[in-house]
Amino acid sequence: MPRPEVLKEIKEAEQRADEIIAEAESDREDRIAEARTTADEIRAAAREEAEEHAEQRLAAADEEIEDRREELLEAGRATRQELVDDATERVDEAVELALERFEEAVNAQT
Repeated sequence: MPRPEVLKEIKEAEQRADEIIAEAESDREDRIAEARTTADEIRAAAREEAEEHAEQRLAAADEEIEDRREELLEAGRATRQELVDDATERVDEAVELALERFEEAVNAQT
């Protein structure tokens, strides 16, 4: 094979090699960009899922707090009513005791 043809084939081979390298680099950049996009999508989905989970837990906690609040209020109302009932029952006793002490004081002065 004559020398000029060998040089021509070498140049063509080098050109093909350069094209293959350029194509590989372009493909690599495309894959990196695609991987970054996929990673961003995964992060966004994970963030959204975490936010939804946090909202669900917060709603459940709010519900528990409200239930406990109602229990405490009901217990307070029941205790208040017991105290009112007890005090109402003792009004007559208190009046009688006050009258007895008043009478004792009046009798002690005479």
